[in-house]
Amino acid sequence: MRWVRIIAIAFLVVVSMSCLLANFVAPAPYAYQFRELPDASPSRQHLLGTDSLGRDRFSRLLYGTRVSLLLAPAAALFASILAALIGGSAGFVGGWLERCVMAATDLFLSLPWLFLLITVRALLPLNIAPFTSVLVTFALLGSLGWAAAARVICADARSFSRSDFILLARASGSGGFRLLWRHVVPNFKPVLFAQFWIAVPVFILAEANLGVLGLGVAEPLPSWGSLLRELESFSSMSGQPWQFFPLILLIAVISCIHLALRKQEPSL
Repeated sequence: MRWVRIIAIAFLVVVSMSCLLANFVAPAPYAYQFRELPDASPSRQHLLGTDSLGRDRFSRLLYGTRVSLLLAPAAALFASILAALIGGSAGFVGGWLERCVMAATDLFLSLPWLFLLITVRALLPLNIAPFTSVLVTFALLGSLGWAAAARVICADARSFSRSDFILLARASGSGGFRLLWRHVVPNFKPVLFAQFWIAVPVFILAEANLGVLGLGVAEPLPSWGSLLRELESFSSMSGQPWQFFPLILLIAVISCIHLALRKQEPSL
């Protein structure tokens, strides 16, 4: 229904604006420790209490959500560009290049993507600066997440290369890179837009999985993954239901993204 989509978009806008303005909304810096208040309950000063180190949970949630919501789209954009370059070139040129690219995508898709991501990240240095860990994490997401989109774009490029407007452009003298850039690439925009928005929630969840395993964004910089690590111990959660708020927010954001992108059914 249309009003459900409007509510989902409004919720995403509110969450995004709150995170972008975290420097003004957060009651304290994400790494500041209130050492006299470890594991404190929610209060007027600390809306979601504090963690075991005395850091304000609400502040860390705002900054952690900002990390995921800003850099997951960046990784999705990187993956979409790689898919367009690799899949588009393979489908347009055809021949041995298309066969090699399709074999590479089959190899990528045959492997459990999350396990491949965890393995590659585990092979890289873990003791790195927080900002570097952000770049490494989402560069890996973009570098390993292009295969599915490349297959779709390759099929579209193959059909474009045989279409009438391409034959007409070749007959008028266009060829090579100019033909690809001016006539084929503009037709990729709807497909790339769809693949980009499909990848965003996937990358958010992938980062959360890496963070839970300690392979994501390095401390003290928070992310959804590092916030969810606190749910590993059931004993630490007993009597502290506010610790589930990052998980609830993650589920709500992912659900709202799907609702916002949901195709509207024509009204009768």
